[in-house]
Amino acid sequence: MILNLIYRSLRQHALATLVTAAGIALAAGLLLTVWVVKTQSQAVFAATNSGFDAVLGARGSKLQLVLNAIFHLEASPGNIAAADYEMIRRHPAVKAAIPLALGDTVEGWRIAGTTTQLFDEIEYLPGKRYAFAAGRNFKLGAEEAVVGSYVAQQLGWKVGSHFHPHHGLSEEAGHEHEEHYDVVGILAPTNTPADRVVWIPLEGVQTMSGHNPLAATELSAVLLQLRAPTAGLMMSNQLNASGGRLTFAYPIGSIVAELFNKISWVDRVLTLVAWLVAAVAAASVLVGIYNSMSARARDLAILRALGARRRTVFGAVVGEAAAVGLLGAAAGFAVYAVLGGAVAALIRAQTGVALAPWQWNPVFWWTPAVLVGLCVLGGLVPAIKAYRLPVAETIAPVS
Repeated sequence: MILNLIYRSLRQHALATLVTAAGIALAAGLLLTVWVVKTQSQAVFAATNSGFDAVLGARGSKLQLVLNAIFHLEASPGNIAAADYEMIRRHPAVKAAIPLALGDTVEGWRIAGTTTQLFDEIEYLPGKRYAFAAGRNFKLGAEEAVVGSYVAQQLGWKVGSHFHPHHGLSEEAGHEHEEHYDVVGILAPTNTPADRVVWIPLEGVQTMSGHNPLAATELSAVLLQLRAPTAGLMMSNQLNASGGRLTFAYPIGSIVAELFNKISWVDRVLTLVAWLVAAVAAASVLVGIYNSMSARARDLAILRALGARRRTVFGAVVGEAAAVGLLGAAAGFAVYAVLGGAVAALIRAQTGVALAPWQWNPVFWWTPAVLVGLCVLGGLVPAIKAYRLPVAETIAPVS
């Protein structure tokens, strides 16, 4: 009987039901998006190190160095000498040292100069080395390029395409170089920042026309694999000593976490907005059902006169509020599919890091539960009014 009463009431007040459910859906979608993106991005970015333990660069911010060398964001804090690269490469605690030369672009995508070792030997994830979807690795000394999968997709490049590098990180700040590079390899997708980079031989960046001649003996950064975690702490203390000219960024995950600490206020603001929308939606459930009680009063009184118990009427009103909340929470996953998918696509486009919006997260169960609970609370006031409805007075004819 209760389910029948709930269905009839929802159908009778279909417009109000849909509008209220839409507000709840928006709140659910916002909350799911904010929570999932926050938790996943923190975990994924902290775990994204492209297979390296540390980064060596010029004196400056560790976070800027990591963002530039690992995520290919930000500008380089400066250059280090080739002698510093040799020093760190020969260090007994270093397993692998991959040099990087940065500072050029092509159609807005960053160019990185490095060695063939990066693609031949380095595991960007445990057990996973870079693979080629097409073509091969570049040859040292040749004007050849290996292109990340996302860049190739966006520019429509394939093996045999060619380009002229552009000096600087923006089209307005520099000029086009005269060197002519041929694409000889397209990387298979890795869901790492490497997908957003055009890779060329190290000396290609160092000796490119229009660059400072000193660049031929300098590097932007060195990516390091260490033989043991304890070595990282020791080298960090040595190389980051006061007055030094180098920055040793270790561990990468902890340094990236600093970025999320700095922007955590954004998450809190967006979460607060989502909860406010949820509160307003729950209040609209209360107002909508309460205002309709006058129109329903005679019907409810007749039901009581026919034998319906007080708790049946009370349960029907509370159930109606819960049904509106459940409908809105379910629709919230559709809102989340749009918002979460768009945010994940934006993050991948800007950083190369891929999120998995539908990977299980506890928020998927507690958000609908909380929103339905809020709606039930909103339905208690009109439910109490229905419970206390005086049958004789309400059913009596009005003269």
